[in-house]
Order: sequence, then structure tokens, then C-alpha cells
Amino acid sequence: MTIIPYHKKYASAFKELNIEWLETYFYVEPYDLEVLSNPETYIIDKGGHIFFSIENNQVTGTVALMPMFPGILELTKMAVNKKTRGQGVGQQLMKHCISFAQEQQLEKLILYSNTLLDNAIYIYKKWGFVEIALEADSNYERANIKMELVFRS
Repeated sequence: MTIIPYHKKYASAFKELNIEWLETYFYVEPYDLEVLSNPETYIIDKGGHIFFSIENNQVTGTVALMPMFPGILELTKMAVNKKTRGQGVGQQLMKHCISFAQEQQLEKLILYSNTLLDNAIYIYKKWGFVEIALEADSNYERANIKMELVFRS
């Protein structure tokens, strides 16, 4: 498996994998659809990053790091192809994002999730994320937990 940065030719995979994941566990919110349909506008052009895991010339997973504040990125839009779930793709994407954040000397990564996703919350905690207060005006209706991984303060 190789992890590569965003390339326009994979934009449809970014959207499709995330839509499939959202429809499996929740529903697609208007904000999701807007971001997923325009990843360059909402993520890349704002200084964010999208990564893809590739195996046998196929996209097996994706994740985005969206700018929040200087030195702080949101880990978001992580989705793994349902055919490759359980094979460590998400773990590799998480490892890549954390290494990238450290190389960029970021202050921290934050993420929003839902406590119904026991496995995801377990993985986030395993990688060192801790729960923090969730603001009332989050971009995601489904989010009921906010977590952060602090590199420096």
C-alpha cells in the first residue's frame, strides 16, 4: 500500500468513498456534500491536504486534513473502501496524518466523531487523541464528540 497526496484524478474516489461511508453509518449532510463535491475549493485551496491509500492502482482509502486555525488541522473525511476494511488501511492513513502533522510542526490535530462508532473512538484514543469540549455550533449535526491530539502548545 502506498499513501499519496491529492491528485484531481482521484477526486471522484474521495467523494464516493465518503458518501458510501456516511450512508452506511449516518446520512449525508448538506455540508458534507458541498465539501465532497468541491474538495479543491474547501480543502486544498485553503491550505489543507487530502491523502489516498493506493493498492494495485486502486484507491483503498482516503483522509483529509482541513485548516481550522494556524497550526491546527481537522482530521476529517476518512473513509476506507468496504472491500478493504479491516486490513489496516485506516491505521496507515492515521499514521500518515500524524507523521505529516509532526513534520509540519503543527500545534495539534482535532477531529469530530460520534460515540456510536466504538471502533473509531478506540482507534483515535490508541493514537493519543483525547476528548475535549464540543462546541454547540459544530459543522456536523451527527458529531457528539470532539477530540484532539496535541503536539505542542
